[in-house]
Amino acid sequence: MSDQLVLLDISDRIATVTLNDPVRRNPITGNDMIAALLETFARVQSDPDVSVMILTGADPAFCAGGDIKEMNDPESMFRKEPLAAAQSYVDGVQRLPQAIYNLDIPTIAAVNGPAVGAGCDLTMMCDMRIASEKAKFGEVFLNLGIIPGDAGSWFLLRRLGHQMAADLTFSGRMVEAAEALEIGMVLEVVPHDKLMEKARERAAVIASKPPRAVRVAKRLMRNAERMDLPDFLNTAAAYQALMHQTEDHHEAIAAFIEKREPRFTGR
Repeated sequence: MSDQLVLLDISDRIATVTLNDPVRRNPITGNDMIAALLETFARVQSDPDVSVMILTGADPAFCAGGDIKEMNDPESMFRKEPLAAAQSYVDGVQRLPQAIYNLDIPTIAAVNGPAVGAGCDLTMMCDMRIASEKAKFGEVFLNLGIIPGDAGSWFLLRRLGHQMAADLTFSGRMVEAAEALEIGMVLEVVPHDKLMEKARERAAVIASKPPRAVRVAKRLMRNAERMDLPDFLNTAAAYQALMHQTEDHHEAIAAFIEKREPRFTGR
């Protein structure tokens, strides 16, 4: 494979982003993975020809999270004095949840193997998750005497609810793919060799929709997480009024009446 830490493929309005440090199990510390991911997410966000993003890892792991060996290095960020260490989080790994959260397109994590610590959190930052039968999830921070410093708690609570987020956080246990499906961490579990095919099938459904409406719908869902109902309704009304004026909306109505497939242009 390429020696690039992050691979990007764009086709059929689908961006596929692959963490590509398989020998070390795709960690996001101890290398330039964070910077590479941020650059890639910025490229995806700015491309009007992209409607959905798949995030995955190069086998055998999705992402090992923090590099534990680096945690033992006296020169690493983990051994800095508290204020400097806190700033390292702000300037480093905490930029990832902001970048993914602010993407105007839906995101699908195709979890091909273990997703541990910050790697588990990385999957939860995405809108949807599909798991290979080889996937495992672990919110393991407490096992190392630390806490999720990358917004993992924020996402876990919203994805799984308080009780399940508490269980995973305080136990530090690993969750196999079958249990992840049972508790709602993932949408489906598929054979390992079918993972990307299934992820692309889901992505293709999204990519077939009107591109502008997809982005506005994603933005509306983001607003719903932080707004009260009256403000949210005002926002939804304003967005909907904009959608009424798009060419794709008019095309969708015409295609429905004429009983044909719509041809969306993103206008």
